[in-house]
Amino acid sequence: MKHAVHTLRHVWSALLLIGVLSFLGLPTAAQERTLRTDAVTVRAQRALRDIGAQKTPLDTSILHENITHSLADILSQNSSIFIKSYGRGTLATASLRGTAPSHTQVTWNGMKLNSPMLGMVDFSLIPSYLIDEAAVYHGASSVEVTGGGLGGAVALGTRPARKQEGWDLRFVQGISSFNTYDEFLRVGWGNHHWQSSTRVYYVTSKNDFPYTNYRKKEYETNAAGEIVGFRYPEERNRNGEYQDFHVVQDLTYDTGNGNRWGLSAWYLSSRRGVPMLNVDYKTDSRSTNRQDENTLRLVAGWERLRSQLKLAARAGYTYTDLGYHYWGDPGGDEPLVEMIRSRSFLNTVYGAFDADYYLGQKWLFTARLTANQHFVRSSDRTVTSSSGGTANVGYDEARFELSGLLGVKYRPTERVGVGLDLREELWGRNVTPLIPALFVDVLLSRRGNLLLKASAARNYRYPTLNDLYFQPGGNDSLRTERGWTYDAGLEFTLGDLRLEQHRVGFRAEVTAYNSWIDDWIAWLPTFKGFWSPVNVRKVHSYGLETKARLAADLGRGWRLGLDGNFAITHSINHGDPQSWADESIGKQLVYIPVYSAAVTGRLAWRGWTLLYQWSYYSERYTTSSNETTSQLGVLSPYFMNDLSLEKAFRFRWADLSLKASVNNLFNEAYESVLSRPMPGRNYGLFISLAPRWGQ
Repeated sequence: MKHAVHTLRHVWSALLLIGVLSFLGLPTAAQERTLRTDAVTVRAQRALRDIGAQKTPLDTSILHENITHSLADILSQNSSIFIKSYGRGTLATASLRGTAPSHTQVTWNGMKLNSPMLGMVDFSLIPSYLIDEAAVYHGASSVEVTGGGLGGAVALGTRPARKQEGWDLRFVQGISSFNTYDEFLRVGWGNHHWQSSTRVYYVTSKNDFPYTNYRKKEYETNAAGEIVGFRYPEERNRNGEYQDFHVVQDLTYDTGNGNRWGLSAWYLSSRRGVPMLNVDYKTDSRSTNRQDENTLRLVAGWERLRSQLKLAARAGYTYTDLGYHYWGDPGGDEPLVEMIRSRSFLNTVYGAFDADYYLGQKWLFTARLTANQHFVRSSDRTVTSSSGGTANVGYDEARFELSGLLGVKYRPTERVGVGLDLREELWGRNVTPLIPALFVDVLLSRRGNLLLKASAARNYRYPTLNDLYFQPGGNDSLRTERGWTYDAGLEFTLGDLRLEQHRVGFRAEVTAYNSWIDDWIAWLPTFKGFWSPVNVRKVHSYGLETKARLAADLGRGWRLGLDGNFAITHSINHGDPQSWADESIGKQLVYIPVYSAAVTGRLAWRGWTLLYQWSYYSERYTTSSNETTSQLGVLSPYFMNDLSLEKAFRFRWADLSLKASVNNLFNEAYESVLSRPMPGRNYGLFISLAPRWGQ
């Protein structure tokens, strides 16, 4: 692998030279041509499948706008999801509508990615450049995708290019601050029947960014030893290096008679240091943490398409080897000793069958059946004494999960649509009650396409294997979490407006939601010295989500695009007090900001693209009592500003682009999680090359 990376460095140097020569005025062999036509208005009826759905699709251009972005970055900037990040290159989890990370279900090509052990997904391990399709389903809308999405669901997909003929290649090289190197290669091939796409992504980073540590003070004294002042020390992120390697292979075969076969494979190998806290006074030479993961995901599928009927079947397999190691100081001059070695092996066999039947233009009937068989073996070895005494704990469990869905969507008139989904789930020997979801949309006005959407659902999420069996602390008497969620919103679209000879399109949506979740599972400390999960919380989550998009053709080759979202999220604990000193009742859940917002602006002209991204998060509490008297009880609000400039060149032999970016433009000092440092202003330089064979 090191040899391959070394070779890529040389390729980068050569491509950078080509780009610089072009940038300085080297004439290109092919020039861009712009053809202008009269405006054309296209009217399309709303899809039956999306009746009443609160859904945020993410464009491929958004997913592929920067090689350094993980899916965590994309979701935080382009949706109302709050990403709780433990630092650059470390764990990033999602909170949708004020719920826990395990309440957001994630699928890839139909197969669930949520860990059967932890119930959540680390979005920092999903490079956005590897994803072709992504959509966020809010609240009740997630019932159609999968069960357990008390907050919602994120559906991801990868696929080869559509009807590609011959070979296609794209290479991207990035060099960024803190010794960070990103390489991406995509090779595609296709003919009338076969389509193939192979993607390779590799990133390494020392990740030793400097920061001012406002959690420590260095005091200054005079000759008499009296304290006369203090300063905040300048430090570097310690033990934060990481390297990730991904390979994604997609292969499809279209028979030409309505049958299509497909195979998708995704291999991930990750080795990451766990950064030290900024309140840790140990040196990284006397303490180190590391997390390793190797994961293989396979999905094979078949589809049969007819004018009114679509049938699909999928089979898949997931293998994960997850390890955590901690080396600590035994004292004296002894070398570091491995004090914790945690290894988990997960195997999941997956199968699914889908059927969609359209009866005319007004009815859609849906049936889905999904099965997962999990096998998990987890073990922890811990040094219990300086003399080398150890303790080994863990569990070895299997669980079968089955989920079935029946749905119907009906549009009696052009203006009105209604839908009903019924889902039932089985886990082990337990069965959840029926999960219903009701959807309605009404076109209030054709002028502006003013659309009213509403939905309601009852949902359930069963405990994870760690919740039930983790040693020590697992609780096999936990009840299933259950919740009701309601939402209603307005959407309107104004397209092809003309303002002083400029063409403008505008779309906006506002949604209000209300959700109650009973028997919320929380891990709490026990008098025995360890933590254990219990059904203690009754959480009321309510708020407002807004999003808007504007696209304008300003003339003379200028184009402007603006995308924005704003959310108000109240997530309040109304459960029973756990002790006389419990002050969490009626308080906002930890790490959930009440206010959040993001804006993305794009200005393009003749191959130049200026991209500006702005985001804001209000204060987040770090304690369930919402204490503000202590500096450690609340994290301050912060604004984030990112800027990039890209220039695209078109040659006869290739498409080439150069891009420079500045992240955290105004050098904001902030924390997403308490005592986890985040980088200040940092830079990146990227080059992309796509040969144009046969054109």
